[in-house]
Amino acid sequence: MDTQATSVLNRIIRRIPNKNIENLLKKWSCLSADQLRALDYTRPKWMIVEHVISFCEENRLNLKHITTLEMIYHIENPDQGTWHACQLAEAQGKSVLFTHFIFKEQFKAHLHGVIRHISIKMKKHEDEAIWIRIAWGDNFSKPNHLKPTYVVHHLHTSYVFISNLMAKHKIFLCPALVIATKHGSIKDGHLSTRSLTAMRDLPLRRYQQVFPNAHSRIPQERNTLSSHPCIGKEHGDHEEMRHQMSCEAFGHSPSPKLETAVYSLETRYRGKGNQTLSDRKEFFRGVVRFSSSSLLDSLRHCVASGMAEGPVTPLLSAITQRGRNYFVITDKGPGVSSQASAQRP
Repeated sequence: MDTQATSVLNRIIRRIPNKNIENLLKKWSCLSADQLRALDYTRPKWMIVEHVISFCEENRLNLKHITTLEMIYHIENPDQGTWHACQLAEAQGKSVLFTHFIFKEQFKAHLHGVIRHISIKMKKHEDEAIWIRIAWGDNFSKPNHLKPTYVVHHLHTSYVFISNLMAKHKIFLCPALVIATKHGSIKDGHLSTRSLTAMRDLPLRRYQQVFPNAHSRIPQERNTLSSHPCIGKEHGDHEEMRHQMSCEAFGHSPSPKLETAVYSLETRYRGKGNQTLSDRKEFFRGVVRFSSSSLLDSLRHCVASGMAEGPVTPLLSAITQRGRNYFVITDKGPGVSSQASAQRP
């Protein structure tokens, strides 16, 4: 094997816990049963890597086989790195005629037509998701397999999820996606997170949503006991209302695991006590960032527990309703309320 193949293999094995290495190698199906049994998965990683490399050389495996192993690893562990969502627009033609084969052929044909040295590998997952691994080169240098771009697209949806894409490669990837999916354009989805699972669940609505319902009731154990029945009823009604509002805004637990929401502010001063600031023509600019290990669960708890007043502000409920976690809040002028838009500064 060449240096790149060895480096990629070494990086994969070192990322995986020892107890999961055997299962991954079995799914790879490139080592024999005797070779898998010969490996001691309790040994240090560097020794396991050396033995796997020796078996790969014995089986005459090359870089193509190693990149297949890397794809299997990423599919099994999707919450790696930082993912960004893009949204396709202006669908053209009949989507019912769109197939994996057509997408694959048109996507590869376009990229191979504009870049001389490029490596593209595709794998269709069981959930109708197409996983794409792209190692970029150019007209003079061979593909760099140590810094691949990963793209995930669910057929018959308008969303594409991308990880590790450099700006200089974006001008090649975006047209290829537009052509292969039969759309007219592609735009930033203003959604980024380290969890691909959360990123897919939010815009594709793959979580338990709660819709407005005047007759909905919370579980009985949530009602607190009170010495006076009238006070107890009033408290129970308020608690039920808060719980309903929180679930309508952020979904029922567990919610997609977002870690951040960012609001970029471009607003004017509205106070009357400082004329210097009131007459200022330039916008005040700043950034408000909400962070949590599970942001939507945290926001829902704040509303349900009464820590935050209801109804939930549209600036926060827009995270689930619009499927994004980056907003620009602009001020169109005096007397006009600020509006959340989705345009990068």
